Order: sequence, then structure tokens, then C-alpha cells
Amino acid sequence: MRLHRIIALIERDMRKFFRNPALMMASMIFPLVQLVVLGYAFGGKITNVLIAVVDKDTGTQSLQLRAGLNSIVANPRTFRIADYSALPDAVKGLRAGYLKAVIYIPPDYSQRVLRNENPRVAFIEDNTDTFTASGIFERIQQLQSSLNGPTLAPIQAGENPVSNMASLFSPNRLPTSIDIQTIEVYPYIDYIKYLLAGSISLSIFVTAMIGGGITFIDDKARGLHEGYLSTPLTKADLVLGLIGAGTVKGIMAGMILTGIGGLIAGIPRLWEPVRLVYLVLVLAVTSLTMISMMFLLMVRVSDPLVPRAIFGVLNTLLFFPSGAVYPTAGFPVWLRAISVVDPFTYVVDALKNLLLKDTGFAGISMDVAIMTGFSVLLITGCISLFKRQI
Repeated sequence: MRLHRIIALIERDMRKFFRNPALMMASMIFPLVQLVVLGYAFGGKITNVLIAVVDKDTGTQSLQLRAGLNSIVANPRTFRIADYSALPDAVKGLRAGYLKAVIYIPPDYSQRVLRNENPRVAFIEDNTDTFTASGIFERIQQLQSSLNGPTLAPIQAGENPVSNMASLFSPNRLPTSIDIQTIEVYPYIDYIKYLLAGSISLSIFVTAMIGGGITFIDDKARGLHEGYLSTPLTKADLVLGLIGAGTVKGIMAGMILTGIGGLIAGIPRLWEPVRLVYLVLVLAVTSLTMISMMFLLMVRVSDPLVPRAIFGVLNTLLFFPSGAVYPTAGFPVWLRAISVVDPFTYVVDALKNLLLKDTGFAGISMDVAIMTGFSVLLITGCISLFKRQI
């Protein structure tokens, strides 16, 4: 054993390491990215979610309730309000995933408040997302407490109420007792069911990472890619063929995990024909988007270590801001901006609407359209950047 030989090997590996800035950046930045993303992706206060208000009363007490709701909209901005004229339309929007809750004010609300006849307001919540529903309901309870007012002692025998007429007619003498009736649209949702959509999207992402990233780079490093270049295939043919193969793999992985995960989590009526068609549609578009994204990231990469080095960074940067573990309504502004351009966000939303709510096409149409647009842009970029040469 000679020390100078060991030093020579160390020097060789260090030179190789410093020649690859991507590996250096991944080794240093990944822990910081994980710290920042995970630190802000959990436990934030729910803000700016959309709820519906169906006001069938429009009386003085209803206006007071609406003023309280508007104060929550202004600060702390827990929710935004959309006015609906009919309760069935609001519930339909709630089931489709456009709304997070519905507040229904019945026609006799003001009269019951003035008569102190146990006035009630219905709070209809989307209980598939317990974090968001709890955040909204907490604000509604605070508003309820402020409207009910304190209870004063009754007028005692011998007390002369005429001497203090304001006390006699004070609304606090007969305090209003407004009751909030909570209505859950869906049966109880276990957290494992909430996580299922994220697990399915993650399985497709791993398949895309292997099929669209690692395998592609390994084939180039082994010289297998040269066989394609010796044929009359165009750049579009090569890109679409490789992306198509990866998409099929992603659909297979997604269907297997959907079946097994659905059985473990206890998703009811998972294999209904219509729902199954929509699931296949979402998984197909998801696979196409994920494979296209990974292919675009790796289209000019030649070092086999690069996809392996950035796998953890991409996993953290794409999975956790998607709302798979905690709703995006609880994110800070900068993390919510990342979720808007994150394909995972739309995958998770579509799968939750199908698996937890069984919304049908109305609940996935926007997500499918956005992911299709992502795919078109990504594939166009792949074809433009692909080099048909060694």
C-alpha cells in the first residue's frame, strides 16, 4: 500500500466530480430544496378557497350574517364567496370540485332570529378534504360565536325594569342562539384514501423517470441509440415512438397501483365501467405528460449519472406542492405558484375527484384539458431539441 497511489485515486475522482456541475448542484441544493418545500407544504392556514352562499332570506339578520362572512373574506381571507340562487346548483358545484363548501340561509332565518326560535344555518362541506373543511368551519364557528352574544341573567323579582328601558329591550336579554347544521356530502374518508391519488401519480412519475430518463440516457451511453440514427426515421418519429412506449408503461403502472391501492384503501365501486373509462383517460393523459416532461429534461443529457442525481430533487419539487399530502390552499404564495405549473397538481385533483367523489367527466375535464396542453408543449419542445446525430 502506497499513500501516493491512494492520493492519485482520490484526485482522479475529485476531478471527475468537479467536471460535472449537475452532480455538484444536486448534492448541495437537494437538502435545501427539501427543507424549504417540506417546511412550507404542511400545516399552513387555509386561504382563498371558493365557497357558495345560498341566501333565501335576504332579511336584516341575513344581511348581518353576510357582513360577517364578508369580513372573513377581507381578513383573514380564508375563503371567497360565490352567490348561488338555488341550492341544487351549489351542491352540484360542490360535488364537481369547483366549491369547497356551501352555506345555506333558509327563508325564515331572520324571523327565527328575532323571535329567538332556534335559527339554523346549513353548512354543507366537501369532507373528502378534511384540512380545508376544518379550516372553513373554524371561521364559521367564530362567526357564530360573535353573532350569538353573551347570556345575561333574567330580570329578578322586585327589579324595576322601567327605570332602565334599554336593559329591558336589550337583545342580549334574550340572546340569539344560531345553530350551524353541518352536512357532509360524502361518507367518512380515511386519510389513506386521501393519499391514494398521490401514490398513483407518484408511481407514474417513477415509471417516467426510469423509462423516459434513465433508460434513454443508458441507451445513448451504450451506443444502442446509434441504431435508430442509422434508419430513415425523422426526429418526430423517434420522439413520438419513445414517448409512446413510455406512455404505455405508465398506464400499466397506474392501473396496477389503482387496482391494488383501491382494494387496500377500500374505494367503493372502483370498477364501474363508466368510472373505469374515466380512470383510464386520466392515467393515459398523466402518463403522456410525465413521459414528455422527463424526455424534455433529458433530451440533451448524455451523462447517465444526471437523471439519478436529480431524481430526489424532482420528486420533492413536484410531488409535495401538488396537494397530494396537504391542500394547496394552505401553501404560501410562492409555493402555490409552483403548484399552478406543476403537472402533478392536476393529476392529483383529477384522481381525487374520481376516486373519492366519483364526479364523472365534469370533475376531470379541466384537469385533462390542462394536462393535454402541457403534453403538446412538452412534445413540441422535445422534437425541437432532439438531435438526430451522435
